[in-house]
Amino acid sequence: MPDDVFRIVIAAAVVLACLAFLVQAGVSIALYRVARQMHAKIAPLVESSEALVAKASPVIEQMGPVFQKAGPAVDKVNQILATTQRILDDTRPRIAEIAAEAAAIAKSGHHQIDRLGNLVHDASDRARERLEQIDQSVDSTIEQVGQVGDAMKRAVMRPVREVNSVFVPRPPEVVRGLRHPGRGDVYLA
Repeated sequence: MPDDVFRIVIAAAVVLACLAFLVQAGVSIALYRVARQMHAKIAPLVESSEALVAKASPVIEQMGPVFQKAGPAVDKVNQILATTQRILDDTRPRIAEIAAEAAAIAKSGHHQIDRLGNLVHDASDRARERLEQIDQSVDSTIEQVGQVGDAMKRAVMRPVREVNSVFVPRPPEVVRGLRHPGRGDVYLA
């Protein structure tokens, strides 16, 4: 693999890791905003229901004699108010539970985002290590191919040199077995 292509692949991997980090940050911020908005919507509801109960209790107590005169209508109103009070009492813990669950969901989402970020970071580290291994393998293979090419060249050229030495006219001193001045080869007749 040429160095330019390898560098482009590495740059693309780095860009992908950066994009994954940005997506993780965006999801984390979105989860935080959703949890905050849910809390903001639930808190006034809890406060208004508590204020409503606090305001209704003294009024109900003051209207006791009027209700006693009203007779059966008062009994029905008392039943309705008791039911309303039970509903409010039942609703308060549920609202608090919903708020706690929303906070737990936000916290769990944050942990999941952290785990996802760690996973992406680990994957990019593994990819980087694998690319380094591949690069080393490619370099080793190129070196071995070069060595094999040199060996093949020597193996092919040796018979050609031998054939050339038979057909090339030689001076008499070479024929007698003297060494060639520039080379250490001995020509045999």
